[in-house]
Amino acid sequence: MSSSPTTIVGPALPRIPWEDKPKGYPYPMWRYSGNPIIRRDQIAVANSIFNSAVVPFGDGFAGVFRIDYRNRTCRLHTGWSKDGINWQLEEESIRFVDEIKELPFEYGYDPRVVWLEDRYYVTWCNGLRWEPTIGCAWTKDFRTYHAMENLTLPYNRNGVLFPRKINGKYAMLTRPSDPGHTPFGNIYYSQSPDLKYWGDHRFVMGPGGGWQRSKIGAGPSPIETKEGWLLFYHGVITMCNGMTYSFGAALLDLEKPWQVRYRIDPYLIAPREPYECAGDVANVCFPVGMLADSASGKIAVYYGAADTVIAMAFTQVDELIEYIKNNAVANPAGK
Repeated sequence: MSSSPTTIVGPALPRIPWEDKPKGYPYPMWRYSGNPIIRRDQIAVANSIFNSAVVPFGDGFAGVFRIDYRNRTCRLHTGWSKDGINWQLEEESIRFVDEIKELPFEYGYDPRVVWLEDRYYVTWCNGLRWEPTIGCAWTKDFRTYHAMENLTLPYNRNGVLFPRKINGKYAMLTRPSDPGHTPFGNIYYSQSPDLKYWGDHRFVMGPGGGWQRSKIGAGPSPIETKEGWLLFYHGVITMCNGMTYSFGAALLDLEKPWQVRYRIDPYLIAPREPYECAGDVANVCFPVGMLADSASGKIAVYYGAADTVIAMAFTQVDELIEYIKNNAVANPAGK
């Protein structure tokens, strides 16, 4: 299906990584045939590399990657790519030039990256005395990173900034949690005048049925479209052998993003391939990174597989939005 060049609101990305849908494939999102694109031991210190975010940068792409070390601590590393598929990762972890002494960096994982106004903002799950919250830093070149205050109190995960102000305020989605491997989770919306003080908290949606009945959380930064904010999110179902992570999508209102216009009923990607089913954590497909081309409507999503490697999937915005509408749940806010 061809895409209207005005469906996605934003810049064109003619060099977006892409692979056409396999002939006869019936669903709107399909896996890259070369998955996984980043193996677990791509650099020497790594036990696993997953749940990472990428953005266009210069004549290629840059990203912030979650790397779990062989001693099982987790750190953030910068990566570079010409084509968005083949990546070179920095051996040294990110260091902040103006680290806030009262906020020691103990660990960091599941980063998101977004271009906002005149710089890139990185958010991640930040360890402060092993109480997870949303860390934040900014960079203009992915070589020098400036630390900011944590955006939330503990406990919180999945801090995702919108790519522009909404009604004159910065906007963010989060998932309040607890100190453990949270068995619950709803998505909330918050606003800020300055990226430091956050309020106006609004419930967006909670767990639904089937593959997303236990908990949910926001994925990459939402894509602005004429139909609303297109949000990829993960959902969890607790099975007899543990939690299974899949992902789907929803459309949020452009001016009131806490209002869900449509929310998908069937998943888009669920654990099926060996690299998604077997690894450090079995049965995980966890979307964190995303690239979108407004000219063609092409979208590439980067997702962590089995908490071990990074994989990629593709979709076309018009086909996906039509699929969401035609397969929407009756109660988009969930439970």
